[in-house]
Amino acid sequence: MERLTRKLLPSIQTKDLVIGPREEYPVKVMQFGEGNFLRAFIDWMIDKSNEAGRFGGMVQLVQPLPQGMADFINEQAGLYTLILRGMENGAPAEYKRVVTCVKGCLKTDSEWDKVVECACLPSLELVFSNTTEAGIEYRPEAYTPGKAQQTYPAKLASLLYERFKAGRKGLVIVPCELIDKNGAKLRECILHYAADWKLGGGFVKYVENECAFLNTLVDRIVAGYPRAEAAAYCEKLGYEDKLLDCGELFHLFVIEGDEKFRKVIPFAEAGLNLVWTSNQTPYRSRKVRFLNGGHTSSVLAAYLAGFDFVDKMTADPLFGRYLRTALFDEVFPTVQLPDGEKKAFAESIIDRFLNPFANHQLISISLNSISKWQVRVLPSLLDYVELKGRLPKVLTFSFAALLAFYRGTKNADGKWIGKRAAGSYPICDDDAKITTINAAYAELDRSGDYRSFIETIASKTDFWGRDLNQVPGFTDAAAAYLKSIEDDGVAAAGRKLLEA
Repeated sequence: MERLTRKLLPSIQTKDLVIGPREEYPVKVMQFGEGNFLRAFIDWMIDKSNEAGRFGGMVQLVQPLPQGMADFINEQAGLYTLILRGMENGAPAEYKRVVTCVKGCLKTDSEWDKVVECACLPSLELVFSNTTEAGIEYRPEAYTPGKAQQTYPAKLASLLYERFKAGRKGLVIVPCELIDKNGAKLRECILHYAADWKLGGGFVKYVENECAFLNTLVDRIVAGYPRAEAAAYCEKLGYEDKLLDCGELFHLFVIEGDEKFRKVIPFAEAGLNLVWTSNQTPYRSRKVRFLNGGHTSSVLAAYLAGFDFVDKMTADPLFGRYLRTALFDEVFPTVQLPDGEKKAFAESIIDRFLNPFANHQLISISLNSISKWQVRVLPSLLDYVELKGRLPKVLTFSFAALLAFYRGTKNADGKWIGKRAAGSYPICDDDAKITTINAAYAELDRSGDYRSFIETIASKTDFWGRDLNQVPGFTDAAAAYLKSIEDDGVAAAGRKLLEA
């Protein structure tokens, strides 16, 4: 079977397959992150906007880490098939599209000169990114001209400096990382590096006055590569595609910023669900606490119990009840919106989780769960304690489940591996954080003191943004839950939790 390439496009006759525009537009977008989400969200929107005659631009992807999908992307000349599936008007619906707006993918570690060249293009207008919640943070590092920096904000600071020196216009920078005020935080990091590296007052003014950093909220569940169905899909499509990407039908993009940027980001004009607002906080709180918090508070426990997919977890009597308790009893009172609106949104989350077409793997959601728990779950837990004067039991249990998931050993390749009854699994997070947790586990195995173990990990302000031992009752409750998980198994511990 022939591989998907631009040369193949004219011969594709697949029924119900839309192929995006074939024009070679100028590069208007540099995108940090080549993973499933951005390709099913931002790049899909750009492709649709090109089709509607509203955008007229290509996307240059940049792989920010040494490992990634750049080789696959370049082998297919940036092309990939996106499959959107779900229920529409009570019936199953599926839409297939070859996205054509991606020019290719550059690697920061081996092609930095080309990344700099792209950053200085006169046609460039936008920078999108998704480097996860852990991606936008300031870490001191030296500036070495001609060499890629370590963190995404440092890389961007270096590239903006090159663009400034080249005399190019400023850029509109649109981070999609799921942290509050993501644009403002990224801008703060850039200015911090400008000061550290003594890049000069002219560059600082360029960043402050000519570049725009927009706060955003993104919402679409993206399952990614449909491993179990890939061969069948390729057979139907009539070509091989190693970059197949799957997502749900629903999408929402909220941008907090001046509507003068509508001309640069014309997604709404192309018929897409983009909301411009002066305050994204209500949208963010609703989405992050219900949808993302629902994921992060449930999937690690469910995975340890043997589940692999979100829909199966949600349909299970025990974990479905666990999830509903988290959303309707514990998150619900912490979101400052009318009850009717909250109830409708929470119910829609359950429906989206039950989408039988999503094939959303729990293990894929587990990436960087420490920072995710801090952003997605902890705010609800703290607000619940303040409102009710007691701990929310499921959200507290989710902390213990996270730590149980992170118990592991390093293999010969230096990768952390955990074990559940169904076999081993990768633990993907900051190596230093996983190491810290497992050093504490070594002490726990010697002492058997669960309270001391929780006290050690809960005190890590660099993990959680605060000392969780200061939350009344948290240390003892989390210790009891973790002991129950390790003694009885997570399913039995969860059942005991819900029946208490």
